[in-house]
Amino acid sequence: MKKLIKSVGQVITGAAASVTILAGRAMAAISDYENPAQAGAEAARAKGMPAELVGVNGVFTKITNTVLYAVGIISVVMLIYGGLRYVISGGDSKKVTDAKNTIMYAIIGLIIAILAYAIVNFVISAVGGETTV
Repeated sequence: MKKLIKSVGQVITGAAASVTILAGRAMAAISDYENPAQAGAEAARAKGMPAELVGVNGVFTKITNTVLYAVGIISVVMLIYGGLRYVISGGDSKKVTDAKNTIMYAIIGLIIAILAYAIVNFVISAVGGETTV
């Protein structure tokens, strides 16, 4: 009985997969557009929404640049904060060490933000968009 149920389940799964594949091919054949996926994306795009995801004016580029700028600004602020902590430490070794660690981690964060910006622009140019630099 278990073998019969398993066999029927496999037949139903195979039939469903075949229907799905055939339906996709039929929809692609009926479509008047060269690229039905692009046509669907254009139909779903509301008025005023950007048309491209990558490139100079792309949504992905704008979001990543905004996040990277925010990380860069936070790193610079933390660098200044660590410098102020170092200046007002008063020679206390624990405060000096904490201030040096803050400065070091802020510099590491700034380097990571710059490298991430370069990597994002490299990937976008490799995908086919133009770089923002």
